[in-house]
Amino acid sequence: MKAALDALRAAWRSPRGRLGAIVLLAAVLAALVGPWMLPDPRAQPDILAGSHPPALAHPFGTDQLSRDVLARVVAGARISLSVALLAVALSMTLGAAVGLVSGYWGGTLDAALMRIVDGALAIPRLFMLLLVLAVWERVPILALICLIGATGWFATSRLVRAEVLRIREEGYVRAAEALGAQRRRIIFRHLLPNTLGPLLVAATLGVGDVILLEAGLSFLGLGIQPPTPSWGGMILDSKEVLVSAPWVGIFPGLAIVATVLSANLF
Repeated sequence: MKAALDALRAAWRSPRGRLGAIVLLAAVLAALVGPWMLPDPRAQPDILAGSHPPALAHPFGTDQLSRDVLARVVAGARISLSVALLAVALSMTLGAAVGLVSGYWGGTLDAALMRIVDGALAIPRLFMLLLVLAVWERVPILALICLIGATGWFATSRLVRAEVLRIREEGYVRAAEALGAQRRRIIFRHLLPNTLGPLLVAATLGVGDVILLEAGLSFLGLGIQPPTPSWGGMILDSKEVLVSAPWVGIFPGLAIVATVLSANLF
């Protein structure tokens, strides 16, 4: 736990890390509070009027179905951030569990688990997701989160295993073993807390990766399905009016760039 807190303090002391944290916090607050203050993102007050450029009434303009772009960007933030955080939490949990078991037990179990991880890393993650999602006509959000999380833990397990191989040779771990401490106590009391630092870094970078991955899948029509707004889906919808109404695609694209960049800076 101390390693994780030290990593957070180090990120906050850095100007770039502090900027990334502030932007991420602003995105989270907008996703939580925005829907209460903005119009319904699915409302189509005048579908025949078409899109309108940014104005005081609609700061981000409206799309070709007269829906408020700002409301849809904020609603998309709630979807994209929720998918990213939950999927990363799942992948970090699976990766940490496999890495702890593989690194501490070693032997045949370690070799078997790492060969499975090597085989999974040899297959592109996007290919695995496209293969599974292509057979579903409509993917529930929870299923999408589970699929993204279940295909993103392989590199994390190798990271945690490497840390465990180093930590298990420390004197306090050897002393705990000599005193007859149970393996479960050693793992949760000594090994896991000391892997939280690099695990936190991997999780923060993973948030940006998952946001981009979800946006790409939604752009291909395999992610979040309409009428639920998502940043990738909004960019897909803007293809028809990209020349006449570029703001429809620019603002969700800027939201993706700002959020991913902020996560990487942090």
